[in-house]
Amino acid sequence: MNSIHDVGGMHNLGPVNIDLNEPVFKAQWEKHVFSTIGLYFAGGLCPIDEFRHAIEVMNPAEYLTTPYYVHWYHAMETLGVNNGLFTRDELEAKVKQLTEQEARS
Repeated sequence: MNSIHDVGGMHNLGPVNIDLNEPVFKAQWEKHVFSTIGLYFAGGLCPIDEFRHAIEVMNPAEYLTTPYYVHWYHAMETLGVNNGLFTRDELEAKVKQLTEQEARS
């Protein structure tokens, strides 16, 4: 069964616009997500099939409307919780803390 993540070869999805000057990372947080997933792979916490599955469980509407590294971020969260690195509550508390720190800056 195909899901929203399996659109390769489908027709009528519009042109693929390629920007030859597009940077690999558009923001600093994307570099952090990329390297953290690399640590997951190196530490054996993330076989490629689990990484792909962690992206594929995203809500299809979110998947289609978010940038590439948001998909990796979602996988990072999912794999971190599933592998016991942190709980969902710990993650939400950290996000709240960082958001408050940023607001004060």
